[in-house]
Amino acid sequence: MHPVNPVDGTDPVDGTDPVAPADRTDPVEPPDEEAARLHRAKVWGEAARKMGQTSVDGTVGTRLRELADWADTAGYGGAPLDTYGNGTVEVLERRVAEELGLPAAVFFPTGTMAQQVALRCWAGRTGSPVVALHPLGHPEVHENGAFGAVSGLRTVHPTDAPRLPTAEEVRDHPEPFGTLMLELPLRDAGFVLPTWEELTEVVEAARERDAVVHFDGARLWECATRFGRPLAEIAGLADSVYVSFYKSLGGMSGAALAGPEDVMEEARVWRHRYGGMVFQQYPAALSALRGLDIELPLLPSYVAHARVVADALREAFTEAGTGWFRIHPEAPHTHQFQVWLPYAPEALTAAALAQTEDTGTALFRRWFAPGAGGPPGVSFTEVTVTEPGLEWTAEDVRTAVRDFLGRLG
Repeated sequence: MHPVNPVDGTDPVDGTDPVAPADRTDPVEPPDEEAARLHRAKVWGEAARKMGQTSVDGTVGTRLRELADWADTAGYGGAPLDTYGNGTVEVLERRVAEELGLPAAVFFPTGTMAQQVALRCWAGRTGSPVVALHPLGHPEVHENGAFGAVSGLRTVHPTDAPRLPTAEEVRDHPEPFGTLMLELPLRDAGFVLPTWEELTEVVEAARERDAVVHFDGARLWECATRFGRPLAEIAGLADSVYVSFYKSLGGMSGAALAGPEDVMEEARVWRHRYGGMVFQQYPAALSALRGLDIELPLLPSYVAHARVVADALREAFTEAGTGWFRIHPEAPHTHQFQVWLPYAPEALTAAALAQTEDTGTALFRRWFAPGAGGPPGVSFTEVTVTEPGLEWTAEDVRTAVRDFLGRLG
């Protein structure tokens, strides 16, 4: 989830506005807005101090040099180049299956493709094209109706509350469905997760309906802290799991689908049919392996420090007499959370940009108004704590908040 893209205000992990309807078509931006976007990218990307490093910070040269240096250090520098999914890509697939404790894994160029394939495979096995998922789930909000348009799937919603469905809601849903899809965490509701007990009960309720369970685990990597369980135990609840390599691990691109060997073999066939047999993908595969080696072990510390940051933000807004505000969730479930303030998004974004330009400190990045159903006069941003944020003390956060609020006038 990584925060909003500093280049254009979109999610750097999927290029979508966090509150935009899936079928929105943006007009071509005029040159002055393009210049403004590039300026924001430069300012936020080059900040001397920031809460989190996003997957789009940096330049082509720096990113490629970092990856090449790591590949040499990790022993991959002399490996042969992959072709059509062999070599380094196969190494990555085996590593993912091992991390998730599942029999097999398949690399995909995008998560959208990986989940289309997973649910198509399960539809064939269950005999049902119906997928139960949350209306704020990524496929419903950010994929332009791909499930129905491309794969002939139909979706139903056990709940529209800003959380994952309960076992009772799954059990009592009036329509039959073949697959229950759970996004962990549910990003557009604030990166929220159920408790471990709630999750296991929901999975059991789906099994009672003879439905299979698929985890949209793009950000599954950072869920272990909240659940207090290893990744393999979490993934083991589901029949299949999708994970991303750039939402939490800082990779360039790519995703993996993991599950039973026979389903993964079919997934390879569909990957080819969907155009996912890319000739060479070693940069993406290497950056994913780097993320598994470097970022994955650090994620628990990011989650723990996100709670320190959230508490400090709350204290600072209260001390400043901001009035209404919200940190959501109050205690972050992962290393990402939302901050809401009663100002226009343009004013908040301008203050965030000015603070970074003047001080070199990027506390916040871009802000957004809520969706069509949200209240007027409030805005939100997403905060992500990664390695740079570990250096921030609570007092550092409070000081930065005071400076930020002073720029709002």
